[in-house]
Amino acid sequence: MDHPENSEEYKGLVVNSGVEQPSTVNPYLQRGRFARRRLTVDDYVEGILKGNVTILGQAMTLVESTHPQHQAIAQEVIEKCLPYSGKSIRIGISGVPGAGKSTSIDEFGVHVLERTGGKLAVLAIDPSSEKTKGSILGDKTRMEKLSVHPDSFIRPSPSAGSLGGVARKTRETIILCEAAGFDKIFVETVGVGQSETACHSMVDFFLLIQLAGTGDELQGIKRGIMEMADGIVINKCDGDNVEPCRLAARQFQNALHLFPMPESGWTPKVLCYSGFYGLGIKEVWDMVYAYVDFVKANGYFEHRRAEQAKYWMYESINEQLRNGFYNNETIAALLPRAEQNVLDGRQTSFIAAKNLLDTYFAMLK
Repeated sequence: MDHPENSEEYKGLVVNSGVEQPSTVNPYLQRGRFARRRLTVDDYVEGILKGNVTILGQAMTLVESTHPQHQAIAQEVIEKCLPYSGKSIRIGISGVPGAGKSTSIDEFGVHVLERTGGKLAVLAIDPSSEKTKGSILGDKTRMEKLSVHPDSFIRPSPSAGSLGGVARKTRETIILCEAAGFDKIFVETVGVGQSETACHSMVDFFLLIQLAGTGDELQGIKRGIMEMADGIVINKCDGDNVEPCRLAARQFQNALHLFPMPESGWTPKVLCYSGFYGLGIKEVWDMVYAYVDFVKANGYFEHRRAEQAKYWMYESINEQLRNGFYNNETIAALLPRAEQNVLDGRQTSFIAAKNLLDTYFAMLK
Protein backbone atom coordinates (compact mmCIF):
# COMPACT_ATOMS: atom_id res chain seq x y z
CA MET A 1 0.00 0.00 0.00
CA ASP A 2 1.37 3.40 -0.98
CA HIS A 3 2.16 5.84 1.79
CA PRO A 4 0.11 9.07 1.80
CA GLU A 5 3.23 11.17 1.19
CA ASN A 6 3.64 9.42 -2.17
CA SER A 7 0.13 10.25 -3.30
CA GLU A 8 -0.76 13.06 -5.65
CA GLU A 9 -3.08 14.55 -3.03
CA TYR A 10 -0.17 14.93 -0.62
CA LYS A 11 1.79 16.88 -3.14
CA GLY A 12 -0.47 19.89 -2.64
CA LEU A 13 2.24 21.65 -0.70
CA VAL A 14 1.96 24.70 1.53
CA VAL A 15 4.42 27.44 0.67
CA ASN A 16 5.83 29.21 3.71
CA SER A 17 8.55 31.87 3.44
CA GLY A 18 9.67 30.49 0.12
CA VAL A 19 10.14 26.92 1.44
CA GLU A 20 7.74 24.19 0.38
CA GLN A 21 6.36 22.29 3.35
CA PRO A 22 3.52 19.73 3.72
CA SER A 23 0.36 20.93 5.39
CA THR A 24 0.36 20.18 9.12
CA VAL A 25 -3.44 20.41 9.27
CA ASN A 26 -4.52 17.94 6.63
CA PRO A 27 -2.07 16.36 4.17
CA TYR A 28 -4.91 15.80 1.69
CA LEU A 29 -6.06 19.48 1.71
CA GLN A 30 -5.36 21.11 -1.62
CA ARG A 31 -3.48 24.37 -1.29
CA GLY A 32 -5.53 27.35 -2.34
CA ARG A 33 -8.95 25.81 -1.70
CA PHE A 34 -9.53 28.37 1.07
CA ALA A 35 -7.09 30.99 -0.23
CA ARG A 36 -7.89 34.64 0.36
CA ARG A 37 -9.88 36.17 -2.49
CA ARG A 38 -7.86 38.56 -4.59
CA LEU A 39 -9.22 42.08 -4.17
CA THR A 40 -10.40 44.07 -7.17
CA VAL A 41 -9.87 47.80 -7.66
CA ASP A 42 -13.42 48.44 -6.45
CA ASP A 43 -12.79 46.29 -3.36
CA TYR A 44 -9.74 48.39 -2.49
CA VAL A 45 -11.57 51.68 -3.03
CA GLU A 46 -14.63 50.59 -1.05
CA GLY A 47 -12.48 49.37 1.85
CA ILE A 48 -10.39 52.56 1.90
CA LEU A 49 -13.44 54.84 1.85
CA LYS A 50 -14.88 52.86 4.77
CA GLY A 51 -11.66 53.45 6.73
CA ASN A 52 -10.60 49.79 6.73
CA VAL A 53 -6.93 50.06 7.74
CA THR A 54 -6.16 46.47 6.69
CA ILE A 55 -7.22 47.17 3.11
CA LEU A 56 -5.51 50.58 3.30
CA GLY A 57 -2.25 48.85 4.24
CA GLN A 58 -2.64 46.36 1.39
CA ALA A 59 -3.24 49.19 -1.07
CA MET A 60 -0.10 50.95 0.20
CA THR A 61 1.87 47.77 -0.42
CA LEU A 62 0.64 47.80 -4.04
CA VAL A 63 1.69 51.45 -4.38
CA GLU A 64 5.19 50.67 -3.07
CA SER A 65 5.56 47.59 -5.31
CA THR A 66 7.61 47.88 -8.51
CA HIS A 67 5.71 45.04 -10.19
CA PRO A 68 3.96 46.43 -13.31
CA GLN A 69 0.70 44.60 -12.57
CA HIS A 70 0.64 45.91 -9.01
CA GLN A 71 1.39 49.42 -10.23
CA ALA A 72 -1.48 49.30 -12.73
CA ILE A 73 -3.94 48.35 -9.99
CA ALA A 74 -2.48 50.91 -7.58
CA GLN A 75 -2.85 53.76 -10.08
CA GLU A 76 -6.51 52.87 -10.67
CA VAL A 77 -7.14 52.84 -6.92
CA ILE A 78 -5.40 56.20 -6.48
CA GLU A 79 -7.36 57.76 -9.33
CA LYS A 80 -10.68 56.66 -7.83
CA CYS A 81 -9.64 57.85 -4.35
CA LEU A 82 -8.41 61.24 -5.56
CA PRO A 83 -11.83 63.00 -5.35
CA TYR A 84 -12.00 62.09 -1.65
CA SER A 85 -8.52 63.41 -0.79
CA GLY A 86 -7.05 66.82 -0.02
CA LYS A 87 -8.93 67.50 3.21
CA SER A 88 -6.10 66.87 5.66
CA ILE A 89 -3.34 68.94 7.20
CA ARG A 90 0.00 67.49 6.10
CA ILE A 91 2.98 68.00 8.41
CA GLY A 92 6.54 67.13 7.42
CA ILE A 93 8.89 66.42 10.34
CA SER A 94 12.63 66.21 9.87
CA GLY A 95 15.76 66.44 11.95
CA VAL A 96 19.22 65.04 12.49
CA PRO A 97 19.47 61.39 13.58
CA GLY A 98 19.07 61.23 17.34
CA ALA A 99 17.03 64.42 17.53
CA GLY A 100 14.11 62.45 18.94
CA LYS A 101 11.79 62.55 15.93
CA SER A 102 9.88 59.35 16.72
CA THR A 103 9.45 60.21 20.41
CA SER A 104 8.36 63.72 19.50
CA ILE A 105 5.86 62.43 16.92
CA ASP A 106 4.41 60.16 19.60
CA GLU A 107 3.80 63.18 21.84
CA PHE A 108 2.72 65.45 18.99
CA GLY A 109 0.23 62.88 17.71
CA VAL A 110 -1.45 62.23 21.05
CA HIS A 111 -1.67 65.99 21.64
CA VAL A 112 -3.37 66.81 18.33
CA LEU A 113 -5.78 63.88 18.64
CA GLU A 114 -6.82 64.99 22.11
CA ARG A 115 -7.01 68.62 21.03
CA THR A 116 -8.85 68.34 17.71
CA GLY A 117 -10.12 64.76 17.51
CA GLY A 118 -10.20 63.17 14.06
CA LYS A 119 -7.72 60.58 12.79
CA LEU A 120 -3.95 60.68 12.38
CA ALA A 121 -1.76 58.79 9.90
CA VAL A 122 2.00 58.68 10.44
CA LEU A 123 4.11 57.81 7.42
CA ALA A 124 7.50 57.02 8.95
CA ILE A 125 10.25 56.68 6.38
CA ASP A 126 13.02 54.28 7.38
CA PRO A 127 16.46 54.44 5.70
CA SER A 128 17.25 51.58 3.34
CA SER A 129 20.67 50.00 3.16
CA GLU A 130 22.54 50.88 -0.01
CA LYS A 131 24.12 47.41 0.06
CA THR A 132 21.26 45.07 0.94
CA LYS A 133 18.32 47.46 0.20
CA GLY A 134 16.81 46.30 3.52
CA SER A 135 15.27 48.42 6.28
CA ILE A 136 14.68 47.85 9.98
CA LEU A 137 11.28 49.64 9.99
CA GLY A 138 11.48 50.11 13.76
CA ASP A 139 9.93 53.57 14.07
CA LYS A 140 6.60 52.16 15.23
CA THR A 141 8.23 50.59 18.30
CA ARG A 142 9.32 54.06 19.48
CA MET A 143 5.78 55.46 19.18
CA GLU A 144 4.37 53.61 22.18
CA LYS A 145 1.28 55.80 22.67
CA LEU A 146 0.25 56.20 19.06
CA SER A 147 0.83 52.54 18.23
CA VAL A 148 -2.08 51.60 20.53
CA HIS A 149 -4.25 54.66 19.91
CA PRO A 150 -7.53 53.73 18.18
CA ASP A 151 -7.50 56.82 15.95
CA SER A 152 -3.93 56.53 14.67
CA PHE A 153 -2.36 54.58 11.84
CA ILE A 154 1.42 54.19 11.58
CA ARG A 155 2.99 53.01 8.37
CA PRO A 156 6.78 52.49 8.34
CA SER A 157 8.09 52.46 4.78
CA PRO A 158 11.57 51.91 3.35
CA SER A 159 13.17 54.91 1.70
CA ALA A 160 14.40 52.62 -1.12
CA GLY A 161 17.27 55.01 -1.77
CA SER A 162 14.94 57.81 -2.85
CA LEU A 163 15.77 61.47 -2.59
CA GLY A 164 15.79 62.89 0.90
CA GLY A 165 14.81 59.62 2.48
CA VAL A 166 11.20 60.17 1.51
CA ALA A 167 9.75 56.95 0.11
CA ARG A 168 9.20 57.08 -3.62
CA LYS A 169 5.45 56.64 -3.29
CA THR A 170 4.73 58.63 -0.14
CA ARG A 171 2.90 61.29 -2.12
CA GLU A 172 0.43 58.68 -3.39
CA THR A 173 -0.03 57.00 -0.01
CA ILE A 174 -1.03 60.41 1.40
CA ILE A 175 -3.95 60.42 -1.05
CA LEU A 176 -5.04 56.97 0.13
CA CYS A 177 -4.83 57.99 3.80
CA GLU A 178 -6.92 61.10 3.17
CA ALA A 179 -9.54 59.08 1.31
CA ALA A 180 -9.66 56.73 4.32
CA GLY A 181 -10.66 59.65 6.53
CA PHE A 182 -7.34 60.63 8.09
CA ASP A 183 -7.48 64.41 8.50
CA LYS A 184 -3.95 64.76 9.90
CA ILE A 185 -0.90 63.32 8.13
CA PHE A 186 2.62 63.27 9.61
CA VAL A 187 5.52 62.49 7.26
CA GLU A 188 8.70 61.66 9.15
CA THR A 189 11.87 61.77 7.06
CA VAL A 190 15.25 60.13 7.58
CA GLY A 191 17.39 63.18 8.19
CA VAL A 192 18.24 66.67 7.05
CA GLY A 193 19.90 68.14 3.98
CA GLN A 194 19.25 69.85 0.69
CA SER A 195 17.41 66.73 -0.54
CA GLU A 196 14.57 67.27 1.96
CA THR A 197 12.95 69.18 -0.90
CA ALA A 198 11.11 65.93 -1.60
CA CYS A 199 9.33 66.10 1.76
CA HIS A 200 8.77 69.85 1.59
CA SER A 201 7.01 69.39 -1.74
CA MET A 202 4.25 67.19 -0.29
CA VAL A 203 3.38 68.82 3.05
CA ASP A 204 1.67 72.00 4.23
CA PHE A 205 3.99 72.69 7.18
CA PHE A 206 7.64 71.64 7.39
CA LEU A 207 8.89 71.25 10.97
CA LEU A 208 12.62 70.98 11.62
CA ILE A 209 13.78 69.39 14.90
CA GLN A 210 17.21 70.45 16.15
CA LEU A 211 19.38 69.76 19.18
CA ALA A 212 21.52 72.00 21.38
CA GLY A 213 24.75 71.25 23.17
CA THR A 214 26.29 69.22 20.35
CA GLY A 215 28.93 71.77 19.44
CA ASP A 216 28.61 74.93 17.38
CA GLU A 217 24.88 75.22 16.67
CA LEU A 218 25.68 77.40 13.66
CA GLN A 219 26.98 74.26 11.94
CA GLY A 220 23.37 73.11 11.84
CA ILE A 221 22.23 76.26 10.09
CA LYS A 222 22.28 75.22 6.45
CA ARG A 223 20.65 77.66 4.09
CA GLY A 224 18.71 75.09 2.05
CA ILE A 225 17.01 73.33 4.95
CA MET A 226 16.50 76.54 6.92
CA GLU A 227 14.74 78.25 4.04
CA MET A 228 12.34 75.33 3.73
CA ALA A 229 11.44 75.18 7.42
CA ASP A 230 8.17 76.80 8.45
CA GLY A 231 9.06 76.24 12.09
CA ILE A 232 12.14 75.11 14.03
CA VAL A 233 11.97 73.39 17.41
CA ILE A 234 14.85 72.60 19.79
CA ASN A 235 14.25 69.25 21.47
CA LYS A 236 15.47 67.95 24.86
CA CYS A 237 14.95 71.28 26.60
CA ASP A 238 14.91 69.88 30.12
CA GLY A 239 17.18 69.62 33.16
CA ASP A 240 20.64 71.10 32.68
CA ASN A 241 20.01 71.49 28.95
CA VAL A 242 17.45 74.31 29.25
CA GLU A 243 19.89 77.19 28.93
CA PRO A 244 21.86 75.68 25.99
CA CYS A 245 18.53 75.11 24.20
CA ARG A 246 17.47 78.71 24.72
CA LEU A 247 20.84 79.91 23.43
CA ALA A 248 20.53 77.69 20.36
CA ALA A 249 17.00 79.02 19.77
CA ARG A 250 18.29 82.60 19.78
CA GLN A 251 21.04 81.67 17.32
CA PHE A 252 18.59 80.02 14.95
CA GLN A 253 16.13 82.91 15.22
CA ASN A 254 18.87 85.42 14.42
CA ALA A 255 19.95 83.33 11.44
CA LEU A 256 16.38 83.27 10.09
CA HIS A 257 16.38 87.06 9.91
CA LEU A 258 19.26 86.86 7.39
CA PHE A 259 17.10 84.99 4.88
CA PRO A 260 14.58 86.58 2.51
CA MET A 261 10.94 86.60 3.58
CA PRO A 262 9.29 83.29 2.58
CA GLU A 263 6.76 83.34 -0.25
CA SER A 264 4.04 82.51 2.29
CA GLY A 265 4.65 85.77 4.14
CA TRP A 266 5.06 83.79 7.37
CA THR A 267 8.09 84.44 9.57
CA PRO A 268 9.32 81.05 10.86
CA LYS A 269 9.51 80.77 14.63
CA VAL A 270 11.96 78.89 16.85
CA LEU A 271 10.67 77.16 19.99
CA CYS A 272 12.09 74.86 22.68
CA TYR A 273 10.38 71.75 24.02
CA SER A 274 11.02 68.35 25.56
CA GLY A 275 9.57 65.39 23.71
CA PHE A 276 10.57 62.94 26.45
CA TYR A 277 8.84 64.87 29.23
CA GLY A 278 6.06 66.29 27.04
CA LEU A 279 6.96 69.91 27.86
CA GLY A 280 6.16 72.72 25.42
CA ILE A 281 4.14 70.48 23.07
CA LYS A 282 1.11 72.79 23.19
CA GLU A 283 3.22 75.80 22.17
CA VAL A 284 4.64 73.92 19.19
CA TRP A 285 1.17 73.08 17.90
CA ASP A 286 -0.15 76.55 18.61
CA MET A 287 2.55 77.68 16.16
CA VAL A 288 1.55 75.05 13.57
CA TYR A 289 -2.14 75.97 13.68
CA ALA A 290 -1.32 79.68 13.64
CA TYR A 291 0.64 79.08 10.43
CA VAL A 292 -2.21 77.11 8.85
CA ASP A 293 -4.72 79.86 9.68
CA PHE A 294 -2.31 82.48 8.32
CA VAL A 295 -1.68 80.82 4.93
CA LYS A 296 -5.33 79.87 4.47
CA ALA A 297 -6.30 83.50 5.04
CA ASN A 298 -3.83 84.91 2.48
CA GLY A 299 -4.46 82.18 -0.14
CA TYR A 300 -0.98 80.65 0.02
CA PHE A 301 -2.28 77.29 1.32
CA GLU A 302 -4.11 76.45 -1.92
CA HIS A 303 -1.34 78.00 -4.03
CA ARG A 304 1.24 75.73 -2.41
CA ARG A 305 -0.92 72.64 -2.92
CA ALA A 306 -1.30 73.51 -6.62
CA GLU A 307 2.46 74.04 -7.03
CA GLN A 308 3.13 70.72 -5.32
CA ALA A 309 0.77 68.94 -7.71
CA LYS A 310 2.67 70.45 -10.65
CA TYR A 311 6.01 69.44 -9.12
CA TRP A 312 4.89 65.82 -8.76
CA MET A 313 3.59 65.76 -12.32
CA TYR A 314 7.13 66.43 -13.53
CA GLU A 315 8.58 63.97 -11.02
CA SER A 316 6.20 61.30 -12.36
CA ILE A 317 7.30 62.06 -15.93
CA ASN A 318 10.94 61.67 -14.92
CA GLU A 319 10.22 58.41 -13.13
CA GLN A 320 8.28 56.94 -16.06
CA LEU A 321 11.04 57.89 -18.49
CA ARG A 322 13.66 56.31 -16.21
CA ASN A 323 11.64 53.12 -15.76
CA GLY A 324 10.89 52.89 -19.48
CA PHE A 325 14.59 53.18 -20.26
CA TYR A 326 15.83 50.57 -17.80
CA ASN A 327 12.99 48.12 -18.47
CA ASN A 328 13.62 48.17 -22.21
CA GLU A 329 14.93 44.75 -23.30
CA THR A 330 17.37 46.15 -25.86
CA ILE A 331 18.85 48.61 -23.36
CA ALA A 332 19.06 45.91 -20.70
CA ALA A 333 21.09 43.80 -23.13
CA LEU A 334 23.41 46.68 -24.05
CA LEU A 335 24.05 47.95 -20.53
CA PRO A 336 26.60 45.26 -19.45
CA ARG A 337 28.76 45.94 -22.52
CA ALA A 338 28.54 49.70 -21.93
CA GLU A 339 29.54 49.21 -18.30
CA GLN A 340 32.54 47.13 -19.31
CA ASN A 341 33.63 49.73 -21.87
CA VAL A 342 33.60 52.37 -19.14
CA LEU A 343 35.44 50.12 -16.68
CA ASP A 344 38.10 49.26 -19.28
CA GLY A 345 38.56 52.91 -20.22
CA ARG A 346 37.45 52.40 -23.83
CA GLN A 347 34.65 54.95 -23.42
CA THR A 348 33.92 57.80 -21.06
CA SER A 349 30.82 57.48 -18.93
CA PHE A 350 29.23 60.39 -20.81
CA ILE A 351 29.78 58.85 -24.25
CA ALA A 352 28.47 55.48 -23.07
CA ALA A 353 25.36 57.13 -21.64
CA LYS A 354 24.79 59.16 -24.82
CA ASN A 355 25.04 56.07 -27.01
CA LEU A 356 22.53 54.19 -24.88
CA LEU A 357 20.11 57.13 -24.86
CA ASP A 358 20.47 57.63 -28.62
CA THR A 359 19.64 53.94 -29.14
CA TYR A 360 16.62 54.16 -26.82
CA PHE A 361 15.13 57.30 -28.39
CA ALA A 362 15.74 55.94 -31.91
CA MET A 363 13.53 52.96 -31.02
CA LEU A 364 10.73 55.32 -29.92
CA LYS A 365 10.51 57.02 -33.32
